[in-house]
Amino acid sequence: MSLFVEKDSIVRKIWGKSDTVLFIFAGAAAEFALNKAVDWLYFTGKLPSDPLGRLFSTVGYARKIVFAPTDQAHAAIDMMRHIHTNVEQSRGASIPDWAYRDVLFMLIHYSIAAYELLEKQLSPEEKEEVYNVFYRVGTRMGLQSLPSSYIEWIPVRQQHLTDDLQRSLYTADLFLQYKKHLGTLRYKVLVEGQKLVVPASVKELLHFNGFSLLSPIVPLYKYSRLVKLDRVVKSILLPSAYKSQIQELDIKD
Repeated sequence: MSLFVEKDSIVRKIWGKSDTVLFIFAGAAAEFALNKAVDWLYFTGKLPSDPLGRLFSTVGYARKIVFAPTDQAHAAIDMMRHIHTNVEQSRGASIPDWAYRDVLFMLIHYSIAAYELLEKQLSPEEKEEVYNVFYRVGTRMGLQSLPSSYIEWIPVRQQHLTDDLQRSLYTADLFLQYKKHLGTLRYKVLVEGQKLVVPASVKELLHFNGFSLLSPIVPLYKYSRLVKLDRVVKSILLPSAYKSQIQELDIKD
């Protein structure tokens, strides 16, 4: 049976731990709020009514693809494209290709940033491997103008950050929704976590200061994983509605 991502791939290591995936989620939640195409996510009403669920859905699709056989991964990618095509037909307009690329680029960036924060620095070859997996996802979705390698992607990613992000009324509303659904303490943890993985331009647009209160705590959290206390920490900090989904992220194939 052919696998979309080989079993010994660094990408499976990245997406096989819930804490790493949660930092991917946190970073994407910040950048989603700044994207100039975020109005598309408001069109169905699902994002403002359940922003955490909507983002978990996106992350869940990505994880399903990473751990699936090739035919099932292709089916999941095709389903994502089909869902978005239906939204486009309902609105009578097309989601711009750059907006699809932005989401793909988020998954690439935050996969690397989250793993390097919690585990270790990735080698150039490992970063290339991360890029290649999501390049294949984007190609299957029919996205145009994708760089052919990680090195070529870096300046393109930077240009997307410059061209496609802005602070808007949607930004303010989304962060209000995050706070509403998480509560004050958990929302504070989210924001402090976002500071650790988002690019400098995102920090600037969100008016984040340069220091995260979680910076001195991350080493302690890494130790808590060694003594199996990380589940206790996550059970305290995470909304009960998503605990089962988060626990499933730790299940290895």
